[in-house]
Amino acid sequence: MNIEHLKLFIRIAACHNISLAGKELGLSPAVASSHINKLEESLGVRLIHRTTRKVSLTEDGVAFLPHAQEVLSSVDVAFASVGSGNMSPSGRLRITAPASFGRMHLIPALNGFMAQYPDLNLDLRLSDSIVDMVEGGFDVAIRNAALNDSSLIARKIAQDTRLVCASPDYLNKHGTPNQPGDLLNHQCIDLMGLDTWTFQTNEGHQSIKIKHFLRADNGEAIRDAAINGLGLTICSQWCAYKAIQAKQLVPVLTNTPLVSNTSIWAVYPSSRLLAPKVRVFIDYLKTHFGETPYWELT
Repeated sequence: MNIEHLKLFIRIAACHNISLAGKELGLSPAVASSHINKLEESLGVRLIHRTTRKVSLTEDGVAFLPHAQEVLSSVDVAFASVGSGNMSPSGRLRITAPASFGRMHLIPALNGFMAQYPDLNLDLRLSDSIVDMVEGGFDVAIRNAALNDSSLIARKIAQDTRLVCASPDYLNKHGTPNQPGDLLNHQCIDLMGLDTWTFQTNEGHQSIKIKHFLRADNGEAIRDAAINGLGLTICSQWCAYKAIQAKQLVPVLTNTPLVSNTSIWAVYPSSRLLAPKVRVFIDYLKTHFGETPYWELT
């Protein structure tokens, strides 16, 4: 069974287009179609339905997909084991990451990584949507969240301290909240889906369902809205640290810190062996950010 044929099949399963999958792997549409025909002939089953608009997996194709992915992961690990790890990882590493964290911290970190591993090339998707890693064909995802998906293996790569903050102008005009309940009398800026803020007080956890003055779906957007005096908001320290250093934002309610179980995680599907290219990427980020990342030193 040809490994390149398996790679092509896995990409077709993700993008539902033979020509597009072939282009990603440097193949012409005719060669890509020929490769899939040969794979189907070798297996004796049809793997995909072909139409004029797109292709879809047959029942046999759906059953075969996870095994094809496992074979490729095993091949990566097998090659890396030859020579006791002296081989440098090569090929394409597909990464998905949150948009703000990717722009602010991941892209600046890639210079050193790519210099260290010149035989790797990277495909990076920055999106605040949680993507299906298998369907999208991603090797690793960076996530800034509490993890609940048991089908993923996760490694923590950095802290994610969250703060309530506002601009000096806003606080001068509206006053500084002294306890969580004071938030009910303030203009609040809400990250979409985060309208209940929970604090650690001397009496235990206290949850406040805020009345949002403004709501947005991007961390940099709510940070900038707070800088512009529109209200109080929750910001991850990795997003707000420069604004805090520049005194554009002031943390408040520091005696009653937010309760949060979020961190910056690197995750990959548990159905796959850890490919060398994924392992070196995660190890590099863990070392780059360190035990106390630079944004936590504010």
